Amino acid sequence: MADKLSITTGARNWYIGYTGVVALSVFLAIITRQPLLLGAPFAVLLTFQTIVDFRAIYFLLLACIPISIEYYFPGGLGTDLPTEPLIIGLMLVYFLYALGKSDSDQAAFFRHPIMLVLFLHLGWTIVSVVNASVFLVSIKFFLAKIWYVVVFVFMTGLIIRTVKDFKKLFWWIFIPLILAVLFTLFRQYLNGFSFELVHDSMKPMFRNHVNYAALLTLFAPFIFWARTWYEKGSTIRWILNISLFIFVIAIYLSYTRAAYVALVIAFGSYLVFKFRVVKYVLALSVAGLIVGVAYMVHDNNYLEFAPDYNKAITHHQFDDLLEATYNFEDISTMERAYRWVAAGHMVRDGWLTGFGPGNFYNSYAPYTVKRFLTYVSDNPERSGIHNYYFMVLVDQGLPGFLIFLGLVFIILIVGERVYNNTEDKERQSIIMAVLMSSIAIYTFLIINDLIETDKVGAFFFINMAVLVNMDLLNRKKSEVKPANLPEAK
Repeated sequence: MADKLSITTGARNWYIGYTGVVALSVFLAIITRQPLLLGAPFAVLLTFQTIVDFRAIYFLLLACIPISIEYYFPGGLGTDLPTEPLIIGLMLVYFLYALGKSDSDQAAFFRHPIMLVLFLHLGWTIVSVVNASVFLVSIKFFLAKIWYVVVFVFMTGLIIRTVKDFKKLFWWIFIPLILAVLFTLFRQYLNGFSFELVHDSMKPMFRNHVNYAALLTLFAPFIFWARTWYEKGSTIRWILNISLFIFVIAIYLSYTRAAYVALVIAFGSYLVFKFRVVKYVLALSVAGLIVGVAYMVHDNNYLEFAPDYNKAITHHQFDDLLEATYNFEDISTMERAYRWVAAGHMVRDGWLTGFGPGNFYNSYAPYTVKRFLTYVSDNPERSGIHNYYFMVLVDQGLPGFLIFLGLVFIILIVGERVYNNTEDKERQSIIMAVLMSSIAIYTFLIINDLIETDKVGAFFFINMAVLVNMDLLNRKKSEVKPANLPEAK
């Protein structure tokens, strides 16, 4: 009886204490007019759950990615809520976990070739931070990258180790994402599926139609392959089939040209991995890049692509936008060219360590070419270069660019090997989904800077961690296979 009474008393004390936290947070929120203080009770619950089992908070973070919103504090400081606070908190938790417990599986994870190239990428990023033109900007950029890597690579590597773990990851993301898509489609329906109002239809969960379309495109391969986990005719398989159809419609109605291209390339890459021709495709891509750059530089041929200032305008109909893109008259495309030309000139002065992460906006103005000027070249949004590969080249110099390209290449090359060496069909489906999703992301990076965003960047790193663990799982399976003993005579 005494034990029961003590438990009851303890529970009552916890209840009273938590009620006090709720009341105090409401009171402070009212008198300070800061609604964020209402989140204090949730923070207390999250802290308690983190102490009990931080894996639950990791999956909560995954569920929040599709529905996170951008919030700007007074003074202009912006963050993603609730994802960024969760990411930072989980990073600290991971450090405490790593200090208190050794894990042989994590040691093997860190020794994997993909991880070694990732560490090299981070190491050179530090070098470029030290030599940055504006140090404060670069150090903020680097810290943000660190908490993404720690949570979405290291913690994912710790938690998502098996097929069962990956299925759990899939459903935690899929359910809120499909709800967000249906909500957005309903908003678009109310707006008459207007191209002009496409951004308004996607708020507050998505910054713009590119952010929305990128998330849908990179996640579509997961839905496609998740269907194969369930029997034909089963209810869950029907749900996933319908959801995949909804995703394709939603991608089309996002009016995002890059998404159409990325979706085709991602699903087309299946044959590349299946027939083991990744190295040949990469070699052709590099050769094409070298030839293209050589042509542009020779006799300043890039000037032939300069836009007509009066024709490079904003278009209000999607059909007009597609035609303008083909004719080099779309303002968003030509503004990218304006910044890419500036980036090309910047490389000459910062070829070794670059201008520092995040410093393109602070440095590109003197390198622009007026013949590529557009109506929006004053850049009131202070946006970046809109090409992640160019961004790395400008921010971290040629060595940093080659290291990042090496990271992409080794993921694809190792991924091809892991896929074709995997016998288990479910694991094969996971590996192919990860590779196709990664291809979609790499395609988007050609015309956007998306890795340092929760909607896309999280998957860039999650895919990497899952692929490493699938490779390690293959190695374990091969080690425990019984030896082929000679038959008894």
